[in-house]
Amino acid sequence: MQAQRQGDSILGQDDGLSHLASEASSLGYEVVDIAGFIDDVEVIAAEQLLVLETVRQAAGRVIEGNGAVQTAVRSVSKNTSETLGAVEHSVEYVRRAGQRSQEVATWVAALTERMEAVANTLDAIKSNNSDIARIASQVNILAINAKIEAARAGDAGRGFAVVADAINELSRQTSGAAESTTRNVSQLAGWIGTLHDESAKISDEARSVIEESHETDTALVRIADSVRGTHDEARHITEEAEKVNDATNIFAPAFEQIGDGIERTATGIGEARGRVHGLIDASERILQGTVALGGSTEDAPFIDRVMEDANRVGGMFTEAIRAGQITAEQLFSRQLQPIPNTDPQQHTAPFNGLLDRLLPQVQEGMLEFDPKVVFCAAVNIDGYLSTHNRKFSQTPGSDPAWNAANCRNRRIFDDRVGLKAGRNTGPFLLQVYRRDMGGGQFAMMKDLSAPIMVDRRHWGGLRVGYKF
Repeated sequence: MQAQRQGDSILGQDDGLSHLASEASSLGYEVVDIAGFIDDVEVIAAEQLLVLETVRQAAGRVIEGNGAVQTAVRSVSKNTSETLGAVEHSVEYVRRAGQRSQEVATWVAALTERMEAVANTLDAIKSNNSDIARIASQVNILAINAKIEAARAGDAGRGFAVVADAINELSRQTSGAAESTTRNVSQLAGWIGTLHDESAKISDEARSVIEESHETDTALVRIADSVRGTHDEARHITEEAEKVNDATNIFAPAFEQIGDGIERTATGIGEARGRVHGLIDASERILQGTVALGGSTEDAPFIDRVMEDANRVGGMFTEAIRAGQITAEQLFSRQLQPIPNTDPQQHTAPFNGLLDRLLPQVQEGMLEFDPKVVFCAAVNIDGYLSTHNRKFSQTPGSDPAWNAANCRNRRIFDDRVGLKAGRNTGPFLLQVYRRDMGGGQFAMMKDLSAPIMVDRRHWGGLRVGYKF
């Protein structure tokens, strides 16, 4: 009876361990799912930080550029103000010069009219001189006739002859004076005519100057109006730039506050991510511990098989060294050579040939063990996967996305799951992870591994990935 109770107690203990193992496995699933969500949030937070930093830099450039605009506009405003003053002064100067030109033109026009009056007077003088000369000629004829008659009269006409001679001399002098006056008046008339013609030309030029001064005045007025408009626009731009400066002074600190908040959030997410990963490690340790104490889960068949196959691979490696097929130095070499023109990058290792011969018989057999199994591959302690399942060992092409899914041999998987699988030295390691299916879709997978020991030396691990 006591033995039966002891057996029932052991059985109950085993059931409890199995239940604990199952709960640990479920806990691992949930924690990994949460960790994946946190990873996504962390990526988004990092992207937001990059965007915010870009915005910060842009805001800084806006502030810097706005300051430069304000400086430039102030300079333009100052220059336009000075230019406006100079133009207005020039307009006033041209106006005064135009007024003086008009006065000169008016005087010249009046002078021309006076010249015409003088010319008319000179013409009248010339006409009068002609009359005087004609009268003097007639008097001279009369004097000659009187002298002839006096000579006929003899002694009686002698006194009359003296008078006739005096009249004749006076006529001659009058005629000479009239001729001299006519010559002088003609010369003066010529000068007056020339002066009249020149004053007429000067009057025309003065009118041209007046017209051009009007045009210049109009042009300067337009320039003054344009400069005045530019000055007003510059002042308006200055006012708007000051508004922009006020706005940037408001939102720049806001960006800083937002940035600080996102940075604190990102830091908190990073800390939460680390703690969640610690929970993942804890759930894995709980599962391993409960299985080691006798607990059983749905993963038990996979655990037994991967441990068995890992021991088998270790034995095959040990035998190959003893048979001289490879040296221990070559098998444990961590020197990898990149394969040119491969994307994702592939590498070669000294042990590729041996693993290509030995591993397919183990790895391909695991694919037939259970329909849930997706892959089976051995990795060294650096996560380097030399030989994969045949379906994942295609020849690389030009499409990196296709290569990533179908050319997974000769590649390094040094992510968290890959490195832990290669470096675990416990009997087994069961990890839960999210497999990227592309397009932002993920599938929850289990990664079960067992260490590969070669003559008690740890080479890496045999990984098996299967679905829930």
